[in-house]
Amino acid sequence: MLERPDDAVPDAALRPHDEALLDLARRYAGGWLEALPERRIPPRATIDEMLEALGRDLPERGEPADAVIERLAQRIEPGLMAMGSPRFYGWVIGGTQPVALAADWLVSTWDQNTVLRSVMPGVIAAEEIAGAWLVDMLGLPVGSGVGFTTGATTAQAVSLAAARDEVLRRVGWDSARHGLAGGPRVRFIVGEERHGTVDLAGRYTGLGEPTVVPSDAQGRIRVDALRDELASGEGPAIVLLQAGNIHSGAFDDLGAAIGVAHEAGAWVHVDGAFGLWAAASPRLRHLVKGLEHAESWSTDAHKTLSVPYDCGIAIVRDVSAMTNALSMHASYLQADGVVADPHDKVLELSRRARGVPTWAVLRHLGREGVAALIDRLVDSARIIAEGVGALPGVEVLNDVVFTQVCVALEDDAATEALSARLWADGEVLAMTSRWHDRAVVRFSVSNWGTDAAQARRTVAAVERALAAVRSGGA
Repeated sequence: MLERPDDAVPDAALRPHDEALLDLARRYAGGWLEALPERRIPPRATIDEMLEALGRDLPERGEPADAVIERLAQRIEPGLMAMGSPRFYGWVIGGTQPVALAADWLVSTWDQNTVLRSVMPGVIAAEEIAGAWLVDMLGLPVGSGVGFTTGATTAQAVSLAAARDEVLRRVGWDSARHGLAGGPRVRFIVGEERHGTVDLAGRYTGLGEPTVVPSDAQGRIRVDALRDELASGEGPAIVLLQAGNIHSGAFDDLGAAIGVAHEAGAWVHVDGAFGLWAAASPRLRHLVKGLEHAESWSTDAHKTLSVPYDCGIAIVRDVSAMTNALSMHASYLQADGVVADPHDKVLELSRRARGVPTWAVLRHLGREGVAALIDRLVDSARIIAEGVGALPGVEVLNDVVFTQVCVALEDDAATEALSARLWADGEVLAMTSRWHDRAVVRFSVSNWGTDAAQARRTVAAVERALAAVRSGGA
């Protein structure tokens, strides 16, 4: 147990910029990053062990700042998962590019509440530039509103709030004034294989349980079924489409589905948490043909673009629809009054400048570098699919069109045993899921460091794990 000496200097007396303390944190961060590529991916400690290591009881007397950082770095380390590993495929997590990490350290140091353009112009200028670059790179309508959120869930909630109020306004109902009770019901229509956060965002925004339209074998919404569903009812409607199925990576036929939705007067939102980035690659842009005709879009920069957690992005074609749903005013806030402030486009009034690392990555990579990053991830996914699919008894269940690979063995028990063996070995991590009523091992290729060499290393690790399972060693 670390003890505080009687003559320790209280933290309040430390210099605001204590270089020794920051250097201590930097050294620990450097050690983590250096070990990351070869680190065993799963954590070595349980949550109970972590609670004991950190100390459950609030101390009566505090510790010196350097002792706190030592405790934090040393005792938490066994409980950390190496999510930044180039062989981490458990969820769609992109790791952190060095330039984004450095920018994020500056964001924390500057500690700007990114609210008002006229008061915090430095970080907000970076965010506005990043937003304009994103709109341009993804081929979306110039002038669309961009909000930097905590993640895709809240980006969807932002977009659905704008959609809800706008479709109600079109039929003469002012939801900002009257609320939702007593107004027309908004039809919220989704595909059968949408991500669960879609339903959550719908609950956040009062849309209730969505109407579900069947999907095809790869998880794409059936456009014919969407047409039938829209024709079977009336009133304001929001249609949610998907760019990148979480199991197959498949993309809805956006052009056709958006056309059908617009014929019925519906607002279209595209959930593109990781798949929206296909629009930035000339080689893959065909996957999102027609994307630009939707009303709103959501994605994550902390996925494919590889900025630190957290950074979601909400984009809405009509900025006024966005700000009408989300803005608030107070006399003590020096609002711009001409251009929407950042807080008018997200759920939070108080937030860090999470868009600055996005600016840094885009400035560092440029248009060509972003396209190359996305292409490399897709190529790596295909190497994994081809290599693992060639192993005896392994079936690749999806058409590998983007960055997702789902595999299964002859039965659920064998599939789960393969996943458990990979976890025990620790070199590669891919999580089990269920798709088409089968247990699957899902490889989400998302890390900026995953290249052909890492993909081939992944195949070799799966081959060893499979051999152990077959020999009864799981």
